[in-house]
Amino acid sequence: VEGKELIADDESLAMNGLHLNGQDSLVQALLTDFYQITMCYAHWMNKKSESHAVFDLYFRKNPFQGEYTIFAGLEDCLRFVENFRFSSSDLEYIRHVLPNAEEGFFEYLAALDCKKVRIEAIPEGTVVFPKVPLLIVSGPIGICQLLETTLLNLVNYASLVATNASRFKLAAGGEMQLLEFGLRRAQGPNGGLSASKYCYVGGFDGTSNVLAGKLYGIPVKGTQAHSFICSFSSETDLNIRSIRTVDGKEVDLYELAKEKLSWLMNTINWGVARSELSQGELASFVAYAIAFPTSFLALIDTYDVLRSGVINFLSVALALHDCGYRSLGVRIDSGDLSYLSKEIRIRFKKVAQADCSLSFVASLTIVASNDINEETIISLNEQKHEINAYGVGTHLVTCQKQPVLGCVYKLVSCDGEPKIKLSQDVSKITIPCKKLCFRVYGKSGNPILDLMTIRGDEDFTHFETDADGNKVEFQSSRTEKYEGSILCRHPFEEGRRCLVSSECQIHRLHRVYWDGELKEKLPTLPEIRSHVISELSKLRSDHKRYLNPTPYKVSVSSILFDFLHDQWLKNAPICQLE
Repeated sequence: VEGKELIADDESLAMNGLHLNGQDSLVQALLTDFYQITMCYAHWMNKKSESHAVFDLYFRKNPFQGEYTIFAGLEDCLRFVENFRFSSSDLEYIRHVLPNAEEGFFEYLAALDCKKVRIEAIPEGTVVFPKVPLLIVSGPIGICQLLETTLLNLVNYASLVATNASRFKLAAGGEMQLLEFGLRRAQGPNGGLSASKYCYVGGFDGTSNVLAGKLYGIPVKGTQAHSFICSFSSETDLNIRSIRTVDGKEVDLYELAKEKLSWLMNTINWGVARSELSQGELASFVAYAIAFPTSFLALIDTYDVLRSGVINFLSVALALHDCGYRSLGVRIDSGDLSYLSKEIRIRFKKVAQADCSLSFVASLTIVASNDINEETIISLNEQKHEINAYGVGTHLVTCQKQPVLGCVYKLVSCDGEPKIKLSQDVSKITIPCKKLCFRVYGKSGNPILDLMTIRGDEDFTHFETDADGNKVEFQSSRTEKYEGSILCRHPFEEGRRCLVSSECQIHRLHRVYWDGELKEKLPTLPEIRSHVISELSKLRSDHKRYLNPTPYKVSVSSILFDFLHDQWLKNAPICQLE
């Protein structure tokens, strides 16, 4: 479902706990930390709730020991802001937890919405880097403070799992099909839905999650479990044996499969006695093939992959071929995946060589699952496997390698006054003021750094903007000292700096998505997915590699560097020694 408008009277979807646009109905005003409400009350009591504030939502470090992140969750944030209201039952509960609050505060909350809020954001699906704001939220401090926890919740996991999915895609290679099988291992139903949605955004091709398929239009994939195979003991468990061929004839598929099995055993040396083959497995394959003749893909490791499963599968696949249907392939869920995939491919090729009409068998799909992670895929690549698709679950949706992205939401300005948060850990010092953020592209067309500056910085007044208002080129802001280049500095390390040539392309990173109402048409999920693929294709390979990736530069202008360090010194206490 790609609907973008909320339909409040759709009772069937409301009963599922979901809006039509796929947003979880639990995402509401009260989904926040208690201290957000207490701070809001304190601001209201101090008559400061309408003070104009600017918050940056960003992260400090890329996940998974990598050097890039995929920004995801923006639409969920905008839908939350669009529908932000406190219900009457919400207000009653807040009265319960704040029994001494003045009645005027509840009148304030009852009327509260996001009409005065402005949200600038990087487009969803963009490759992003530490310190650069993903969202810039501005408006009355009371409402902006109340948005913090929910916005962080919606961005943190979505961006983390989309990034994880993209890393699996990079490790597997562009031609490899990736299927997300993680619902049963996800952190609850909400986590399962979010995982399916954002794994698709990150580059996966399908999901086993049927509800995600319904809500988001993601292709749904699946075969069968070992329990289905085990439920058949012999041909007597086949209550239906016939199948209608493509030209309309009725055929006993089990008898035809047995004929094909005899041909296989007589034509090719399998190193296996026919008595070793599982009759129940063959019967289960026939039953599944009768149900799904056009998409037959068999799980072949229930008993023995090479001594039973692959032979029984081929018997049914050849029987289906005689009926006019083309099987898809096999799935292996245990054992040495590289070795088994290569041995299966050898057997497929032997069958193709035995009869020229069976050439399609050589290229049948081999799907591998079984606790696959990024390292497993890299190792399998080194072993020159014959796998065509991976089914990935636990390590993908739970992000076992790193369970949280660590986004933060920090005040950078209040009533026009810059705000800075200091720390003994330099990485936790915030960059004050409302900023303009740019991405700089080198001569090769690859991004080479992200640059932040103060709004109103005179060094950035000579830019041309395209019709969309977001693409700019450095034109003529030349200083005698740097001969037309822009000096870019590390925010906290004085000696780390570089020059950006006036020949570089510079693109504005943020767009205004919300200013009292939705200001941009939101992309569909496939469009966001395509944007991710495009963004990753532009990123240099050394930034994306698995081992020791090259750090991407995030810089500030000279004016912002000086301003940051001035604010740092101005707000840092001076230790007095006696």
